[in-house]
Amino acid sequence: MVQSYSAQTWRVDTGETSEIAREVAVEAAIGISYDSRPYVVVMGTPADIEDLAIGFTVTERIAAAVDIDRVTVSKTPEGWLADVLLSPRAGAAMDVARRRTQEARSSCGLCGVERLRDAVRPMRPVGAGPTITRAAIQSALASLETGQSLGIRTRATHAAAWADVLGEVKLVREDIGRHNAVDKLVGAAARAGLDPAKAFIVVTSRCSYEMVEKTAAAGVAILVAISAPTALAIDQATAAGMTLVALARADGHAIFARPERVAPA
Repeated sequence: MVQSYSAQTWRVDTGETSEIAREVAVEAAIGISYDSRPYVVVMGTPADIEDLAIGFTVTERIAAAVDIDRVTVSKTPEGWLADVLLSPRAGAAMDVARRRTQEARSSCGLCGVERLRDAVRPMRPVGAGPTITRAAIQSALASLETGQSLGIRTRATHAAAWADVLGEVKLVREDIGRHNAVDKLVGAAARAGLDPAKAFIVVTSRCSYEMVEKTAAAGVAILVAISAPTALAIDQATAAGMTLVALARADGHAIFARPERVAPA
């Protein structure tokens, strides 16, 4: 979702100015409620909102995708609202989910969390996961580079891709927020019935710890990041038994945790 704005550019080499039209990414407030009870407001790209709500529910460990009965998305004067209707058996999960007291910015995955012990929670171990090749990683990276339609137009968004064991990208989701992109991807994969045990996730953003946490919560055992990881991301990936690949570029990649899932050929 983009809007067009005019801008005046200036160049160092010529010292001249010119008028241009530039497409920019839309940023909006997106509220997520559970059974009509407000829970959080995230700042993000107002596209694939149902995917975002489902993915947020899964990656924040509020409920499994199968426990979501319905998501209703509506436009309001202040932004957008996604109301998630949970099955009765999942309702109790709201009592133990991380409480939020303010909006979450597009750059932050933990805004509004009240208590320190809720910020960094114990990691859930991932399953055995697949074995992939280095070639599969590079193939997924190349596909993601050309699959970012919003990013190519605006140069202002992050992307997350769902790839199979051969490195074929099945889904791509984009957002101004890196964590929103992952949530949208996880939600889209759940709606499509894709198996997290036979997939890996590729992200264009820096690999901070919440990207590891969200990937693990989705049941995906391998995370590939284009940028560098933080120390906590590596520690949390190790604790979850997750394979963490970072600094993944056209010329190669580095494996920071559980390298045995990556075969040489």
